[in-house]
Amino acid sequence: MATENKNLSTYDKQSIPNAKNFRFGMVVSEWNETITEGMFQGAFDAILDCGGIKENIVRWNVPGSFELIYGCKKMTQSFDMLDAIIAIGSVIQGETKHFDFVCDGVTQGIKDLNLQQDIPVIFCVLTDNTLQQAIDRSGGKHGNKGTEAAIAAIKMAQLRKDAKF
Repeated sequence: MATENKNLSTYDKQSIPNAKNFRFGMVVSEWNETITEGMFQGAFDAILDCGGIKENIVRWNVPGSFELIYGCKKMTQSFDMLDAIIAIGSVIQGETKHFDFVCDGVTQGIKDLNLQQDIPVIFCVLTDNTLQQAIDRSGGKHGNKGTEAAIAAIKMAQLRKDAKF
């Protein structure tokens, strides 16, 4: 397992750009709310820990992970000043192929947004086989995927800023 020997919450603050002047969007799925709220909190806390300002974080909720794509797209169109967006969701394997379709659709949709838009959209969607795996990655024994996504968002916001001529 990719996270077996890695804590998702571990980062070297000295190697992270200061987030003070960046604005972040977070689109959070309401499905598997206990998991997504844990990841939101991890992302929010990491941005603040790296110098981000609470007022520079915009949060929108959507019903499920599949709706993250539309929510992120609308957020890129609604806020010219955002530097990065984090899509936060959790899909847990059930008894049907629904899991496969949702995971593939969300993955491809967020990938497409990164190709089509000028704002980086960070994939913070857990695709776990069990609820316990999701708990372990949303603030449990493997740390918090939200924290990892926030660090990626800060780094991508800096890259976006540096790439503008």
